[in-house]
Amino acid sequence: MREEKRYYVYIMASRSLTLYTGVTGNVYHRVLQHKAGKIQGFTKKYHINRLVYYETFKYVNNAIDREKQIKAWTRAKRVALIKTMNPAWQDLAEGWGEQTELQIPRFARDDNPENRDERLLAGARAADDAPLQSKAKTA
Repeated sequence: MREEKRYYVYIMASRSLTLYTGVTGNVYHRVLQHKAGKIQGFTKKYHINRLVYYETFKYVNNAIDREKQIKAWTRAKRVALIKTMNPAWQDLAEGWGEQTELQIPRFARDDNPENRDERLLAGARAADDAPLQSKAKTA
């Protein structure tokens, strides 16, 4: 059975609560790019590296439409949206990149409950075959 593709609208924030809204087909990878400062421009300049909100979509056009809608809102309305899911403004991706794939949050893995056990076994086999990565943190 083929895994269903998912798309995400996400909001990132800096420590000073500067906001960025984006869309992606792989929220785990994209958030790690933001955290590492690999995306040139606004998010790198303002150190926007904390995932504070996300939504999941089945169709890319719906995700793009939602991203445009959120970007058109006032800051106050975006803040209210974030507070509905994350009132404490916690980094929903805290610790990502330091974990094995088996520990990636479910929403980011796109687990299909019917294939969960199969996918976990495949992930464990892939982790056994993967090269060791450095756990060193950068300042």
